[in-house]
Amino acid sequence: MLHLVCGKAASGKSTLTARLGEAAGTVVVAEDDWLSALYGDQMQSLPDYVRCAARLRVAMRPHIIALLKAGLSVVLDFPANTVETRQWMREIVQSAGADHRLHYLDVSDEACWVRLQARNARGDHPFSVTREQFARLLEHFVPPAEGEGLTIVRHTAR
Repeated sequence: MLHLVCGKAASGKSTLTARLGEAAGTVVVAEDDWLSALYGDQMQSLPDYVRCAARLRVAMRPHIIALLKAGLSVVLDFPANTVETRQWMREIVQSAGADHRLHYLDVSDEACWVRLQARNARGDHPFSVTREQFARLLEHFVPPAEGEGLTIVRHTAR
């Protein structure tokens, strides 16, 4: 099983992926951890993130497919927030012949901003996001649609 996550910054993607990753035979692959370790000093802007994330996706694709083909479940803690990213993820599903779930965290912009401010204050995340950066990320966010060929599981904020 390949678990995918879609949601705005601070919507709860990493919290959900950690919970999903507790299942036996499951591996979590977290984009933020890899980006921080490999490119942390190079990521100062949204274009930097786009460039580094694209490089990481190329490197991780065969690894994720190999894990799935070996019979492990993978929780992909990469934001499935654009149609293009979800296409990349769907190609992994198809190449691996795996089942999948796209977990869509449907949380309001304001709730995410409040959570993001708290996360920034705690300093327990590899990246801090300003209000301006959050607004720019929102401009690129596209909720998943049924016609994309993915099985969507919708989660709403409580």
